[in-house]
Amino acid sequence: MEETKTVSIKDEEQEKEQPQSHTSAPSPSPSPSPSPTPPSPEPPYTTLTTRQKRHLRLLIGLATTTSPLTATIYFPLLPLLQQHFHTTSQAINQTLTIYIIFQALSPALFGPLSDTLGRRPIYLLTLLLYLLANVGLAANAQVAAGGSYAALLVLRAVQSLGASAAYAVSYGVVADVCVPSERGAMLGPVSVALNLGACVGPVVGGAIAYASGGFEWVFWALVVVGAVLLGGVGAFLPETARAVVGNGEKTGRRRSFWEESWWSAGRWRWQERKTRKENEEKGPGGHSGVEEPSPSPSRPSTPSSPRNSVVSRILATTPLAPLRILCHRSTLLALWMHGSFYAVDYVLVAAIPSIFQNLYHFNDLQLGLAYLPRGVGIIVGGYVNGKLMDRNYRAVARQNGWTIDSARGDDMGRFPIELARSRGSYILLALSTATLVGYGWAVDRRAHCSVALVLQFVAGFWGTSFYTTYNALVVDVFPESPSSAAAAASIVRCAMAAAAVAILQPLIDAAGGGWYFTVLGLWSGLCGILTVFLIQTRGMAWRVGRTRSVSN
Repeated sequence: MEETKTVSIKDEEQEKEQPQSHTSAPSPSPSPSPSPTPPSPEPPYTTLTTRQKRHLRLLIGLATTTSPLTATIYFPLLPLLQQHFHTTSQAINQTLTIYIIFQALSPALFGPLSDTLGRRPIYLLTLLLYLLANVGLAANAQVAAGGSYAALLVLRAVQSLGASAAYAVSYGVVADVCVPSERGAMLGPVSVALNLGACVGPVVGGAIAYASGGFEWVFWALVVVGAVLLGGVGAFLPETARAVVGNGEKTGRRRSFWEESWWSAGRWRWQERKTRKENEEKGPGGHSGVEEPSPSPSRPSTPSSPRNSVVSRILATTPLAPLRILCHRSTLLALWMHGSFYAVDYVLVAAIPSIFQNLYHFNDLQLGLAYLPRGVGIIVGGYVNGKLMDRNYRAVARQNGWTIDSARGDDMGRFPIELARSRGSYILLALSTATLVGYGWAVDRRAHCSVALVLQFVAGFWGTSFYTTYNALVVDVFPESPSSAAAAASIVRCAMAAAAVAILQPLIDAAGGGWYFTVLGLWSGLCGILTVFLIQTRGMAWRVGRTRSVSN
C-alpha cells in the first residue's frame, strides 16, 4: 500500500511538472508573440461641439458686419460732412478712398498675424482700434471750432484698419473648426451677416442723421457697436487657430489670457478658488496634508516641449504672405473668379444713383430703398449658397467613390476640391450674363423700374454665390494659412472693384447703359467659362504640384 501510494504521488507530481517541461521544450509550432500595440485613433479635426460651433458662427458673423456696416452707414453723411468741415465734395470723397485703401491693407496685415498669433488677440486688437477710432470721430465732430479735416482723414483710416480685418480672420476661424465638407454650413450664415451690414448701413445712417439733425450720433452708434462686439468676442470667443491650440483639445497646460475666453477664465478661477477653500477646510489632518497632491485637472501642468514665443511668431509673420499666394496658379484662377464678380457686383451698386435718379427720378428716400432688392438677394443667396456648397461636396464625393470623413477631415491631396467648389458654376455664369444684358437694356429702354429692381435681386443672389464659393476655394487650397488666403482675396477684390468703378461712368457715357452692361456680361461670362474650365481640368494638378514642391 505504501508503494502504491508513493507511486501515485510521483505520478501526480510528474503530471504537474509536465506542462512546464512542455512549455520550455522546443516545439514545431511557433511560440506566441506579444500582441502588437493597437494604433491610437487619429484625433478629431476639432473638439468643439455642434452647439459651440453654432455660438461661434453667431459671434464671427456679427464681428464681420463691422466693415460693410461702417462703409455704407457713411454714405448718407457726405453732404453733412461737407457742410460741417467747410470743404469740397472732392475732399470728402477722399475719406471714401482712404477707407477703401485700408480696407485692402488691413486683412493683408492682420490676416497672417492671426494665422500665427491666434484669432482672439487679433480680434481684440482690431476691435479696440475700431472702438477708439469711432470715439475720436464722434469727438472730432463735436468740437466747437468745427473739428479738424485732417483728423477726419486719419481717424477714418484707423476706423477702416480696425473694421476690415474681421473678414479675413473670420474665414480663418471657419477653416479652424470646420472640415471642408461642412464649411458651407458656416460660411452661408456668415455671408448673410456680412452682407446684412451692407444692406442696412445706408438706411440706419440716414435714419440717425435725419432724427438727430447731425452726423456725430452715427459715430456714437458705431461706438456702441464696437463696444458690444469687443465685449462679446472677449467674453465668449475661444482661441481656434490651429497653429496655437491645434484641434482645441486640452494639452495639459493652462491656456494664456489671449487663448481663453473671459467667461471660461472666470469660471476656471471660480473653480480653483472653490477647490482651495475646500482643501483649507479639511485642515492639516485631511487627505491633502498627508501626501503630495497630484496635479489638478482644473490647473494642468505645463508641457515639457517649449512653445514658440510671441516675438518669434511675430517675426516669422510677414504682410507679404498674401502677395505670395497670388503667384500660384492653383489660387490665381479662384482669386480671379472671386474678384471679378465682386467687381461686377460693385459696379451695379455704384450705378444705382445715376440710373434711378436720372432715369426714374427717384428722390433720396426712394433711392435708399432701391438698394434693398439687391440686399435681399444677397441674403437669400448667402444662405442658399452655403447649403449648396456642402451638397456639391457630397455629390463630388459620391461620383469619385469617396467616403467623407466628417470627424478628421478629408485628405485634400487626393480629393478634387476644385470640382466640388466649382460645381454648378456654368449655370450661374449663364444666369449672370443674362441678368447683366437684361439689366442694361431695361434701363436703356427705360422699362418699368420694377424690372430693374427684380434684376438687382437676381444679381445679388449670383454675386454673393460667386465670391463666397471661390473665396472658400482659396482657403481650401491654403489650409495652413487660411486668413492669409482670405487676405489675398480681399486685396484682389478691392483692387478690381476700384478699377471697375473708376472707368464706370466714362464708359456708360460713351457707350450707353445697354451696350455697357452687355459687354460687361459677355466679358465676365466668357472669362468665367474659361476660368472654371481650367480650375476643373488643371486646378488639382497645379495644387498638388505646388504642395509637393514645398514639401521637398
